[in-house]
Amino acid sequence: MPNMSLKKNEMPSQEPNVRNKNFKEVALGYTAEQAIDEARRCLNCKNRPCVSGCPVNIMIPDFIAKMAEGDFEGAYQVIAKSSALPAVCGRVCPQESQCEKLCVRGIKGEPVGIGRLERFAADWHNEHVQEAPPKPEPNGHRVAVIGSGPSGLTCAGDLARLGYEVTVFEALHTAGGVLVYGIPEFRLPKAIVQKEIDGLKAMGVKIETNMVIGRALSIDELLEDGFEAVFIGSGAGLPRFMNIPGENLKGVYSANEFLTRVNLMKAYLPGSDTPIQHAKRVAVVGGGNVAMDAARCAKRLGAEDVYIVYRRSEKELPARAEEVEHAKEEGIIFKLLNNPTRILGDENGSVAGMECLEMELGEPDASGRRRPVEKAGSEFTLDVDCVIMAIGTSPNPLIKSTTEGLETQRWGGIIVEEETGLTSRENVYAGGDAVTGAATVILAMGAGKTAAKAIHERLSGKES
Repeated sequence: MPNMSLKKNEMPSQEPNVRNKNFKEVALGYTAEQAIDEARRCLNCKNRPCVSGCPVNIMIPDFIAKMAEGDFEGAYQVIAKSSALPAVCGRVCPQESQCEKLCVRGIKGEPVGIGRLERFAADWHNEHVQEAPPKPEPNGHRVAVIGSGPSGLTCAGDLARLGYEVTVFEALHTAGGVLVYGIPEFRLPKAIVQKEIDGLKAMGVKIETNMVIGRALSIDELLEDGFEAVFIGSGAGLPRFMNIPGENLKGVYSANEFLTRVNLMKAYLPGSDTPIQHAKRVAVVGGGNVAMDAARCAKRLGAEDVYIVYRRSEKELPARAEEVEHAKEEGIIFKLLNNPTRILGDENGSVAGMECLEMELGEPDASGRRRPVEKAGSEFTLDVDCVIMAIGTSPNPLIKSTTEGLETQRWGGIIVEEETGLTSRENVYAGGDAVTGAATVILAMGAGKTAAKAIHERLSGKES
């Protein structure tokens, strides 16, 4: 029977005052009964608007129909045809602004919980199916992928399924890119990321870590070494700062450094060798998902007060609504319409406060958002001993500076053909944050799929 409830099945989760003291996953996942019940809310629309909202074009009604029948493995196999990282996407993809935004059920109620169902199908598969995916027959072509984040892993997976010999070069000591160094354990358990990576390895994908392309090897050397194409999926890991006084004080972090220490290097564990400040009062500057992650990590590290300092209002917060809601539930304090002007230091060179100005919203700027304007005479000091800057990142210029003829935007993003991901260099492709700047996991995956398709068409002689 169809489920015509206007509301989604609620996601079971840890209680806020329990989870804000541990790094275990917040959302606990649907039961089988909840998954079937939620799947029965799908109307299986003829024109399938949800599919057009998915950057990797998962056949959403098809997998949900399998879920409604209780065929969880069948549902997973439908998803796996389009997505190399279903357990990841089911957790961190912004479905509310993509597939679920276009769901017909959302017109008069809540959309179908597509992301929650994708997560359930992937988790069910990982728990119940142990055999590795079959290794495709090799086709004799070699491709190099730079970076093992979502765009790189997707490109590698799609090419491996077609028989390509793919080698992924990762700068850090662990594969996974932003999935392991940026997104906290309580949102995306690292064992899940590793499971997805192990599946790619079983298909023949080679991963070489501690390989900084531009230092250990250049793109030209990869091409000279017999790789017929190169995909650059190196992300956007260069942090931005505000260039205000005091940013060089002890206790000021970029969100990248802070989250890398916590997530990749496990600074939250008692026996960790990674130094990190366990501050009492923390200010996180910014309003995106990274800011929410940093604030929630700081709370779990024992901070008494954690502030999100953002110069616009709550309506303009770029973070997912779910992440903002979780942060509020966990006791994060939102200081909206405020902007830092100076970080204060003590006699030891450590953070001793942050001067801010109150803001108000003026006319819209080029992005369409109302421009924040300073309120005269509104200065105040926020009592903090740690500041985390989460105001964005840009691509590292290393690859550009070591690759002749690779054209980039003024801010560092690699210029590509939108339809193929091809750069200004022959047989060199790029996608994800290295092209767009910091964006979502699923958009990076979509770029990886686009480039993989173009690489295959070129190397197999099937270009149109």
